[in-house]
Amino acid sequence: MAVSTAQATGTVDIMIPVYNEERALPGCVEVLHGFLSEQFPFDWSIVVVDNASTDSTLAVARALAEKYERVRVHHLDRKGRGLALRESWGASEAAVVVYMDVDLSTGLDGLLPLVAPLLNGHSDLAIGSRLAPGSRTVRGPRRELVSRAYNSLIRLTHGARFSDAQCGFKAARTEVVRPLLGQARDEAWFFDTELLLLAEHNGLRVHEVPVDWVEDVDSRVDVVGTAIDDIKGLIRVARAKANGTALVDGLPRRPQPKAVHPDAVLSRSEGGLSWQMLSFAVIGVLSTLANLALYGVFRLWWPVLAANLAALVITTLFNTEANRRFTFTARNTGRGKSHLQGLVVFGLYYAFTSAALLLLHAVSSNPSRALELAVLLGSSALGTAGRFFLLRSWVFRRDDRKDQA
Repeated sequence: MAVSTAQATGTVDIMIPVYNEERALPGCVEVLHGFLSEQFPFDWSIVVVDNASTDSTLAVARALAEKYERVRVHHLDRKGRGLALRESWGASEAAVVVYMDVDLSTGLDGLLPLVAPLLNGHSDLAIGSRLAPGSRTVRGPRRELVSRAYNSLIRLTHGARFSDAQCGFKAARTEVVRPLLGQARDEAWFFDTELLLLAEHNGLRVHEVPVDWVEDVDSRVDVVGTAIDDIKGLIRVARAKANGTALVDGLPRRPQPKAVHPDAVLSRSEGGLSWQMLSFAVIGVLSTLANLALYGVFRLWWPVLAANLAALVITTLFNTEANRRFTFTARNTGRGKSHLQGLVVFGLYYAFTSAALLLLHAVSSNPSRALELAVLLGSSALGTAGRFFLLRSWVFRRDDRKDQA
């Protein structure tokens, strides 16, 4: 299914989730309304999403809606930022939906770069980033450390390519985000991360905008509780990716890239079997040499199996990633799932090479180090052939649902 571009007169709904923000809401709406009226070239509306506030926030929001023609109110009886975005984004009829925090910590000059790639169909989701090159932030060291640690954890565990999951400045094409909203389960602060992980896993294009960001210390976030919930969420999404339930049906699919120039000389985006075998062989040779070198070093201190295990663990991690990037470049697999399955292949490979070394020691009680290395080299060569078959047919197998355009 081809991606449809938005009309030139694209409409944008900007959601502001609030919970007990009677003090901050009037100034937010006044500043935002003035900015949009003077500097925003598209048709827009502001939607205040009241998250079951217990103070007078709802009354303040309704008064603002009466004062400003383009301000609406969406009231919820339950609390949760994720719930607020799911309900308000899902109900919107605009071409693009946005959300920003009520404290306006993110500079509004980033709004147009955020939504423009969505309105012209170039990207599917867009996020403001406090960690991307060119961004500027003013915040305390504690929050800076927590933010960088959390985003590093996302990249480490899920192979995410976006740099900042939880900046309160995001946008999405409505036709794309609706199917994702039905798949995302979190109703609190992890919602942002889950939505982005699902988007990347399903092959959507995420546009990142470096922003200026100034911390408002009057925050409603429970840092410790949120961190625990976030870690649980990362584990849940990883399980969904592994068992296939993170694939979302009904998403508009972006067509395959095509050359614009009529006389372009094109290369293959994915190598055939011959290229894969050559690339795998080169990576395998380099990995085997590294494995032999590491084994020789570790064998100075450790017994046979421990030295073999340590050398294989290190080289296998680099081998799997190198094959994911270079050998099977067009395979639609996430890094986390690839390494999880790669560990299974590693277990089989380790068992085979270890069995060869054990057999050698059963035949000869005191084999020379050169004979040990020769047996390891031979078993590694046979094990490498098995690894290629498993990587190609299982770990990096093409997913037809993701390849549909």
